[in-house]
Amino acid sequence: MKKTFFIADTHFGDSAIIDYENRPFADVQEMDDTIIRNWNRAVSDGDRVFVVGDFSACGREKTADICRSLNGRKYLIMGNHDTESEQFYISCGFENAVCYPIILDGFWILSHEPMYVNSNMPYANIFGHVHGNPIYTDFSKQSFCVCCERIGYTPAEFEEIKRRMGVK
Repeated sequence: MKKTFFIADTHFGDSAIIDYENRPFADVQEMDDTIIRNWNRAVSDGDRVFVVGDFSACGREKTADICRSLNGRKYLIMGNHDTESEQFYISCGFENAVCYPIILDGFWILSHEPMYVNSNMPYANIFGHVHGNPIYTDFSKQSFCVCCERIGYTPAEFEEIKRRMGVK
């Protein structure tokens, strides 16, 4: 059975993010190599991966090379650092790229920035953008943060997200 995964804020090629977010890497090459290795260990070719923003900051050619090296059928919900066109990201190897939130399976709002949801709403939000900001929890019954700092720099499997949130 094919699986679904989520990850946000990989920031491939962005050396500044190591300092901004206290990432445990000596340099951008180590960071990129680690995320790619973790991704490809977790994700098989037929699996789906939703990247909920801020995929890469390493230029067009390297962004395309990295995207093509990653396992799975990839979908991008563009973040504030994804500045190329939707068509560019599709040409890199994403199945689709959109610049707005989407709803998955009629319940899950996938967005780069956290959305307001509460227990009276029929939705839950999977988001990124906030990195390690302690104002936001890792997860609740209505939301799950998939910033790579919070998920071990490895795409999070959908069934595990649902289990941790208590959603069936």
